[in-house]
Order: sequence, then structure tokens, then C-alpha cells
Amino acid sequence: MPRFFQSFEMLRGRTVSYDDDDVVYAILPQRFSGNCSMATTLSLLSATAAAAPTVAPTRSSQTTQQPYPNFKIIVLNDDFNTFQHVTESLLKHIPGMTAEHAWELTNQIHFEGQAIVWVGPQEQAELYHMQLGMEGLTMAPLEAA
Repeated sequence: MPRFFQSFEMLRGRTVSYDDDDVVYAILPQRFSGNCSMATTLSLLSATAAAAPTVAPTRSSQTTQQPYPNFKIIVLNDDFNTFQHVTESLLKHIPGMTAEHAWELTNQIHFEGQAIVWVGPQEQAELYHMQLGMEGLTMAPLEAA
């Protein structure tokens, strides 16, 4: 490690000790002494910095991008919502929903006990989940698809 960092750490109020291979082996608190002025210390820093070139860390060339997970909106069957209300709620709040598909999902909810009515990004899923819940539909918790 260049001596520049040692001098910089002294400015920040610490003494940094290095072994022969420039490996830090002790960091001790120290008050800034009045023996040298700030300008003198800064000039020492700039002289030390010129002697040690800065090397930027290398980045890994293998960066993997992982897509955000999709979430499922599941409507559960209950004994108090009518077929018409469930169908109208799906048409009102789920984008791209057709009347035929809403009716098919309503039948699935009734006969199978639940149906996945929409799958997509978490933020939109949270919105649609909340809106359907506010319509009085019985909702399962959001889950990753």
C-alpha cells in the first residue's frame, strides 16, 4: 500500500503502521499534533501521491444479470362474492382482461377454489392485489411465480 494512504490516515487522526510488504498491521488512534502545519502535511501528501501511481481495480468480465421475479395474484373462492361481482372486479382492475377470460377465471375460482388471475412484476402485482382486495375479493398472499 503506498505511503500516501498512511499520510492520509494521519490527517484523519490515525496512525497506520505497515510491515515490510506494505501490509497494514496496526491502526492506532492519534491526535493531530501541532508540530507541522496542515499545508506542510498536504504538500507531503501530494509529493507522496506523485511517487505512487493509482491503480484502478479490475472488474470481472463475467457479470450476470438476473431478472426481477414475477409475482402471482391468486383469488380465492368465498361464500359471499357473486360471479358477477368477481367478473366485474377482474375486468376493472386487471389490464388486458377480456370478459370471456374473466368469466373463465371466475368459474375456475368457484369450482377449483382459486385461480391465478395475473402474473407480472412485483410493484404492479401489489397494486392489483390491493385493488382486488378493496373490491372485497378474498385474496391469497402474493407469491413469487
